[in-house]
Amino acid sequence: MATRRPVNPARRVSESDEAPHSPAVHSRSHPTSQLTIALIFLGSMLLVAYLYQGRGTTGNLKAGVHVEGDFSCTAEVERVVPLLKKAYGDSMRKVLHVGPDTCSIISKLIKEDDTEAWGVEPYDIEDANRRCKRLVHRGLVRVANIKFPLPYRSKSFSLVIISDALDYLSPKYLNRTLPELARLSSDGLIIFSGYPRHHKAKSGDKAKYGSSAKLRSTAWWVRFFLQKSLEENEAVVKKFERASEKASYNSNCQIFHLKSYN
Repeated sequence: MATRRPVNPARRVSESDEAPHSPAVHSRSHPTSQLTIALIFLGSMLLVAYLYQGRGTTGNLKAGVHVEGDFSCTAEVERVVPLLKKAYGDSMRKVLHVGPDTCSIISKLIKEDDTEAWGVEPYDIEDANRRCKRLVHRGLVRVANIKFPLPYRSKSFSLVIISDALDYLSPKYLNRTLPELARLSSDGLIIFSGYPRHHKAKSGDKAKYGSSAKLRSTAWWVRFFLQKSLEENEAVVKKFERASEKASYNSNCQIFHLKSYN
């Protein structure tokens, strides 16, 4: 199978996050009492972790479930399409998806009732299957470098969904790319991003995309959105949370629901 060739790969930017330190438990009691206290403390910590995991990440600007391993947020988009339809309603009528393997997302979206969908693949698709190449031939999927303006008019789409693609861009290119993608949407912008230090970089990422994904914290993204004057869509977040709770859905990625520019 041929290897994807990156289109002007982005440079990596080093970032670091410090993990919180767990408080030590001190006791002057006998060894048996110390063991009992330690077991109670451990049980409490496990219970808190279990309850916290059950909350999930459902689109708000807070931390949620972290899953370790080789994971793609594009696959997460496929899982969450029914919940997005409940949260966005008629805004799902005309969707642009941007990110690696966009063909799989477009194939799913165009099967939905009352939904038109287009995709932007940031990297070459030499190894794409026949179905994907047919989507390119039909003009539903475009191969384009997202570091530069895309050939669409402002507000050409009701929603723009982005998965994985921003994780491969340095802040320098994010400053250009994210406002450009927001320009294309009329009803909102949805971003799927991996959790830092809880997803392992895929072994083939550098060969495919020219660099490994640099996964950023929720706090980093929130600061960046504020700098770009992008606001959280609180009304949609609440609808998405309710739909997620009913479906017992816990996100494996950070999901941000943002308003479009006025």
